[in-house]
Amino acid sequence: MTESLIFKQLFDQTSATFSYLLADADSGEAVFIDTVYERHERDLSLVRELELKLLACVETHCHADHVTGAWLMKHMTGCEIMASGQSNIEMLDRSLSQDSRVEFGAHALTVIETPGHTAGCISYLLEDESMIFTGDSLLIRGCGRTDFQQGSAQKLFHSIKGRLFALPDRCIVYPAHDYSGRTASSIGEEKKLNPRIGGQANENDFITYMDNIRLPHPMQLEFAVPANIKAGRPADDQLPAQPDWAPVVTTYSGVLEISPQWVASHMHNIHILDVRTTVETAEESTRISGAQMIPLDELRDRIAEVPQDGPVMTLCRSGKRSVLAFSILREAGWQKVANISGGLLRWNEEGLPVNRV
Repeated sequence: MTESLIFKQLFDQTSATFSYLLADADSGEAVFIDTVYERHERDLSLVRELELKLLACVETHCHADHVTGAWLMKHMTGCEIMASGQSNIEMLDRSLSQDSRVEFGAHALTVIETPGHTAGCISYLLEDESMIFTGDSLLIRGCGRTDFQQGSAQKLFHSIKGRLFALPDRCIVYPAHDYSGRTASSIGEEKKLNPRIGGQANENDFITYMDNIRLPHPMQLEFAVPANIKAGRPADDQLPAQPDWAPVVTTYSGVLEISPQWVASHMHNIHILDVRTTVETAEESTRISGAQMIPLDELRDRIAEVPQDGPVMTLCRSGKRSVLAFSILREAGWQKVANISGGLLRWNEEGLPVNRV
């Protein structure tokens, strides 16, 4: 993996799905593999915080266990949606096939067709063969099921043995799922140790094994597949509901943040909670008019003093400690609470009004 590659592995616990963000550090161009609809805010926040230009959301196949976030990401960033032309996904900007290249900056992913779990499964190989993103085709010590969505144990055997196991042993395997807390494997490990297809397993061994697996259908099957055929686009084209009390932005760490400019222009219907220490306030000689002063180390004991009848905006010098104040209030049941981005430093930089004390 080259030094200029940004690589992030993300996890959705509900569906045990891995998503992957890859970007070129020099150009900022990026691709997202197998996004999850319910994790859209997290994923979009990461793209924005790293100041990346998302070129594409690429799918390894039409998923049956979660809904993709590809349409949402396209709506918010203008990126393209890409997947196999055999995936049955209707809303593709680009159909991919064997040896297609997905380029981002100085890097590229090469498509390897790996049907068997579904007819339209593909894997993505990084250009230096150091990483392979296998979707549900090859899992860690396992593989995808083959009993629905035009699955074929015979095709999956040849996809894994003939194509994936032909890669260098050092190539790291990043699957779409794991249910046991594992995050990655390698081609060498899976060739030797995979209990379904590794070692001396032949085609008959594998097909017999797969034909006798008795697995329940994925819980989200009935609505996930129809939704993913539309690349995750809602039937009514409605975006997920946003808070109606303030134009907050969700950070990658899950904190709701609000711009100082918006706060300054809505002082009449919000409450500002300043959690700086008394000494700190005196030394800095500034405070925002009407702000409630409760030092952070006293907040838990004095939390009943904070009103709950309207939005509360937390504040400190830099906007860092006030994140903890945000978390304390949320854990205690406050719903309409956000952290003022950049704190008093940014407030002053933007020339917003303060009182001298």
